[in-house]
Amino acid sequence: MFNSLFKTQLITFLAIALAPSTVYVAQETGTEEISVDASIVVLNAVVTNSDGDFRKDLGKSDFLLYEDGVRQTIDFVEPVSAPFAAVILLDVSGSMEQRVSLARSAAIRFLSGLRADDQVCIYSFNRKVELVQDFSNSRDLKSRVFDLEAGGATSLNDAVYLAATVLKKRNENRRAIIVLSDGADNMSGRSSSKALKEAQSANATVYTVDMSPIQSSQTGRRQNRAVLKNFAKKTGGLFVSTPGGVELRMAFASIVAELGVQYTIGYQSTNQTENGKWRDIELKSVTESLNIRTREGYFARKR
Repeated sequence: MFNSLFKTQLITFLAIALAPSTVYVAQETGTEEISVDASIVVLNAVVTNSDGDFRKDLGKSDFLLYEDGVRQTIDFVEPVSAPFAAVILLDVSGSMEQRVSLARSAAIRFLSGLRADDQVCIYSFNRKVELVQDFSNSRDLKSRVFDLEAGGATSLNDAVYLAATVLKKRNENRRAIIVLSDGADNMSGRSSSKALKEAQSANATVYTVDMSPIQSSQTGRRQNRAVLKNFAKKTGGLFVSTPGGVELRMAFASIVAELGVQYTIGYQSTNQTENGKWRDIELKSVTESLNIRTREGYFARKR
């Protein structure tokens, strides 16, 4: 019965989590709605050819999926046209100084690429994390965003953690967190590993944009960039290193374009042990010439 539900284009996923959990799937048949529970793992993937162009015409038979080296059966591949929900995190701590205006410009460029059903919200963070623009499809920034000024300490990990908890409540299968920060954290109550785990459990792809100035301490900059790179790498996202200006705006245009051509893939793990341990995921193309980027794995549900 489970497989048959995914043979129709009328399926709507109402709730999805990164680790295997209960997902309620509804199928409309006339006026009747049929629901079924299924324990599934969901991942989002970007596929490009050897020239770096996005591939948008793939199906289940084009992918090979392994969990801890064991071949898995793919239950569904959602087409690339599906909408996404994203949270933009703007670092407005004292270390950002004059670069807050650059971050705003990048956010504007991101919003300009939204499609009809995409939803984005914006949070700022320094010593605390604050909502400045709620989820909407608007391509305009509210006036409050333009009033943001740099100052105070940095709570990057808390910001990523909050963004993940917010995205868990969304119905969209595709979820992203876009971080504009210099990576320095001196205020969070949560560790980077805890923030990362929350992002993974929300099935959120994290894109990090390094906003640190070139002239900053090289040792400190290396450490901060390592944090940003880890958030992106472990969730299947991208780390963007850019000096700002036109390159920064173009980087954001590329991110929103990528979110619009992801595949959402779901499967039922053959390992039903609820031990809370990490499981590696490897997604391959049947055609070896294709490049696939997705998250590296997930934490199993803990009994």
